[in-house]
Amino acid sequence: MTIQDVDIALRHPRSLNGKVALVVGGYGAIGATISEMLAAAGAISIVAGRNGDRARTLAAELTDNGASAQGVALDACDVRAVRDLVGALSQRYGSIDILVNCIGFNKEQRLLEVTPEAFDEVYSRTLRVGMFLSQAVAARQVSVGRAGSHIHLLSVRSSLGFRNRGYSAFCAAKGGLAMLLKQVATELAPYGITVNGVAPGFVRTYKNETALADATAFQQATADIPLGRLATPGDVAGAVYFFASPLSRFVTGQILYVDGGLTASA
Repeated sequence: MTIQDVDIALRHPRSLNGKVALVVGGYGAIGATISEMLAAAGAISIVAGRNGDRARTLAAELTDNGASAQGVALDACDVRAVRDLVGALSQRYGSIDILVNCIGFNKEQRLLEVTPEAFDEVYSRTLRVGMFLSQAVAARQVSVGRAGSHIHLLSVRSSLGFRNRGYSAFCAAKGGLAMLLKQVATELAPYGITVNGVAPGFVRTYKNETALADATAFQQATADIPLGRLATPGDVAGAVYFFASPLSRFVTGQILYVDGGLTASA
C-alpha cells in the first residue's frame, strides 16, 4: 500500500466501493442484513446459500435499490462446490476481497444424549465449513497477490457454556472455529489478509419475534445483559462492516463480542 493509498483509505474509511464480498448464508435472518449493509457501502454483494432462489431474490432486491449484487446457490458443506464457486467468481471479478461466513448449525442434545451422528453433523456444518471456505478464498487471494478480509460469524457460546441447555456440540464447533480463525489469521497475515470473528449473543430476528412477544420470555432473555436488550441483525452487521472496511486494516485474529456486555459481566 502506497502513501497515496493510505491517504485515500483514511479519507474514505467506510467505503467498500469496488470490493467483492462473498456472504455465505447471506439471505438468513442475520446474513441478509450483512449482505445489505455491505452492498450499501459500495461492495458487490454475492449472496450465497443452499436455496438459490432465496439468494437470487435478495440479490434482485438489492439491485433494484441501486446496489450491486448477485445471488448464487451453494452447499457450503460441499468442498468441491465451494472451490468451483470461488474459482468462477474470481474469474469474473478478479478475486474476492471480503469473505463473510454466516454458516452454523445446532442440533440441541444434552451431553448424555449426544449421538455421534448429531455431533458430526454440527461439526461438518459449522467448523469444517469455516475451514474450507477460508482456504478456498485465501488460495485465490494469495495467487493473485490481492489482500482481503475474512469474517466468521461465531457466538458468545464459542467461549461460554449454556446452562440447562444441550449445547455441547455447538459450543465445541463454534469454539473450534474461534481458535481456527486465529491460526488462519497468523498464516495469512504475510499476505495482507485479515481474519476475524464476530460473536453475537441472543439476536432478535423474525425467527424468534413471536416467542419474545411474551413479556416473561423477553425478561428472561435479557436478564443477564447489562444493556438491557437483545442484539439486532444490524448490530451484528455493523461489526462485520468494521472488519470488512479499511478501519480494521491492522486488526486480525480478533473476536468482537456483540452481546450488550454479557461476557464482560458473566
